Amino acid sequence: MGDCWSRTKDQFDNLEKHTQWGIEFVEKYTKFVKERSEIETNYAKQIRNLSKKYQPKKNSKEEEESKYTFCRAFLTTLNELNDYAGQHEVISEDLTSHIITELTRYLQELKTERKSHFHDGRKAQQHIESSWKQLEASKKRFERECKEAERAQQYFEKMDADINVTKADVEKARQQAQMRHQMANDSKSEYAAYLQKFNQEQNEHYYTVIPNIFQKLQDMEEKRIERISVCMKKFADVDRQVLPIVGKCLDGMTNAAESIEPKDSKQVVESFKSGFEPPGDVEFEDYGQAMKRTVSETSLSNTKESKEKPGGKTKGKLWPFIKNKNKPPPAPPASSPPSPSAVPNDPQSPKQHKEPLSHRLNDFMASKPKMHCLRSLRRGVSVCGSVPEDFSHLPPEQRRKKLQGKIDELSKDIQKEMDQRDALTKMKDVYIKNPQMGDPASVDPRLTEIGQNIEKLQSEVQKFEVSSVSKSMCVFTVYLLCVCWPLSSPDGSYTEEQNSEVQVKAQPIPTPTTTTEFDDEFDDEEVLPTIGTCKALYPFEGHNEGTISVAEGELLYVIEEDKGDGWTRVRRNEDEEGYVPTSYVEVFLETNAKGAMTYI
Repeated sequence: MGDCWSRTKDQFDNLEKHTQWGIEFVEKYTKFVKERSEIETNYAKQIRNLSKKYQPKKNSKEEEESKYTFCRAFLTTLNELNDYAGQHEVISEDLTSHIITELTRYLQELKTERKSHFHDGRKAQQHIESSWKQLEASKKRFERECKEAERAQQYFEKMDADINVTKADVEKARQQAQMRHQMANDSKSEYAAYLQKFNQEQNEHYYTVIPNIFQKLQDMEEKRIERISVCMKKFADVDRQVLPIVGKCLDGMTNAAESIEPKDSKQVVESFKSGFEPPGDVEFEDYGQAMKRTVSETSLSNTKESKEKPGGKTKGKLWPFIKNKNKPPPAPPASSPPSPSAVPNDPQSPKQHKEPLSHRLNDFMASKPKMHCLRSLRRGVSVCGSVPEDFSHLPPEQRRKKLQGKIDELSKDIQKEMDQRDALTKMKDVYIKNPQMGDPASVDPRLTEIGQNIEKLQSEVQKFEVSSVSKSMCVFTVYLLCVCWPLSSPDGSYTEEQNSEVQVKAQPIPTPTTTTEFDDEFDDEEVLPTIGTCKALYPFEGHNEGTISVAEGELLYVIEEDKGDGWTRVRRNEDEEGYVPTSYVEVFLETNAKGAMTYI
């Protein structure tokens, strides 16, 4: 019997060790998931920091770069990467809420349940052992009482057989023997009762109580194993649930990469296009001849001699120095053509008397800050070192863009002021209709101030609009003057001979002996190739020199496209060419034409 109880106790000990190991496994798995959650949190934090680190800063350079598709694609990638980091944070949060928190609470329940089951098992074991002890005690007592009764019977028989013993002693011995027999019978009855009770309890213990406890422990273990299975599945599902969103983030990165246009380089051309024509070929200078020599279109020289090329064709020169600084015309409306007289900035009429070129240069140098050299002129460097308000230090195309940007900014400011004025006007109307809400006169000072601001901004817009047209060809004109102007005799007088070279002196007062700032020789321009055709939308009378008259619907050849100044150079035949307003013609450029290139 003791071996059976010992085996049962050993089974409880084994079960205690196994269930304790199961609890420790759950704790280990919980710790594993917690560390995984921390890894996801730290990873998401590092990804977010990386995305934030490379986010563009709020400055003009970054805003300028944002116009390129590859910069915008990189910004999209950074934003998608930030969302990608958010999904890892979701993984960490789901692991914490669905696994770590649940397992932590379940561990407490598991420990309590396990403790309860083993407490019941130990209690049942103690009860059966106590019942066994009671049975053993009653058995020993019954055995002892039987022995005492046997001895008392023997003593009585001995006393009864002895004739020397008095009757009283025999009676006493007989009563003692009867008492012992009675006690033995009582012990027997008690022993029999305890034996029956123990057998019943033992049967219940081994067939009911202990199996129930073992079954509960088994159910507890199955629930624990099942809970681990669910958590491990959830561990994978947490990742799987964010995969569609992660996939969208990756798709966003892929789409951003596919949106990159290799033709972004065209924006570089537009951003830095100056509007200047490239220099011509450098001609051979023969030092073996007399002191007279030829120079290229772009070289600077201090020689005072001119050389006339034989066989040159006489042709009217284009783009003499412009004095007229009127405002250029806007795009002509579709309903009626603009008046040709409204076209400003026209070159001087061929019918007018031609002034000496040196006089025009002198006028220009007197009215404009003197530039020390042609190189500084082409670079657009301001002599005084500061940036002019009208951006006259920039090349024509860049200057036009800057002025247009300034006009757009001022237009936005004007719109804001007008919106405020409209709001205050409505408020004043409300005050007039409902005097209890406020004094209408209190709004007038602010309305007056806004009106003054609008007038000031509008005057600024007009100033920049005038600058964008009347002065847009300032630097470009000087460049053309130095490169393409028909020059003749050393005294600076004007000539229409195409293949002549002349020395130009640019001084406030033309003095033959004074050192010049511009003392150069230039070759005449070459005949430009045809780069397309155009159709006149409106009639144009070219009164000023350098322009050409066209009739509505007339077809002409384009030899030089608009460089941002509003003029297009066209040719009617071999001897007739000139400039017409770009807004007056519809241009059809030949994409393969040599002259159709855009230079920066």
